[in-house]
Amino acid sequence: MKILGIDPGLRVTGFGVIHKQGNKLTYIASGTIRTPDGDLPQRLKTILAGVSEVVRTYGPDCAAIEKVFVNVNPQSTLLLGQARGAAICALVGADLAVAEYTALQVKQAVVGHGKAQKQQVQDMVQRLLLLSGMPSTDAADALGVAICHAHSGDVLSALGALAPGLAKKGIRVRGGRLIGG
Repeated sequence: MKILGIDPGLRVTGFGVIHKQGNKLTYIASGTIRTPDGDLPQRLKTILAGVSEVVRTYGPDCAAIEKVFVNVNPQSTLLLGQARGAAICALVGADLAVAEYTALQVKQAVVGHGKAQKQQVQDMVQRLLLLSGMPSTDAADALGVAICHAHSGDVLSALGALAPGLAKKGIRVRGGRLIGG
């Protein structure tokens, strides 16, 4: 399965594509989509076109994107949400299933704790994917989102195999936690 991870940003949107076969993760590609200075609609158009091009080029089977956190500055949060929305539109426009993960979930999946620094995420992404060089922070974050999704699928599949009747009993997964019962 090919997984596309997206780290949305209004100035720089990171992307990372990995291949998952069994427990093995293999690096395919990563990079950034940079928007020009200027008005918001043009920047959103660049993100939409850039993510669409990544999807056409690498043909992922599914996608995962980082959720927006509430920033101190509400205006920045709104702008980031719009950039994220443009990326999601490109993904669903290509008929991809899109999973969403918080930065905390990504850091826990990649580094092992949610308070990890960006440098720690970069180091672990480089090690986990056996990269010859250090990815940029935006590309590393996007690869981290893809890795998080790869690991989350393993956990959900294992839960399903161990207890296929969980959904019938009203138990579901929300925010990475089992809810209900």
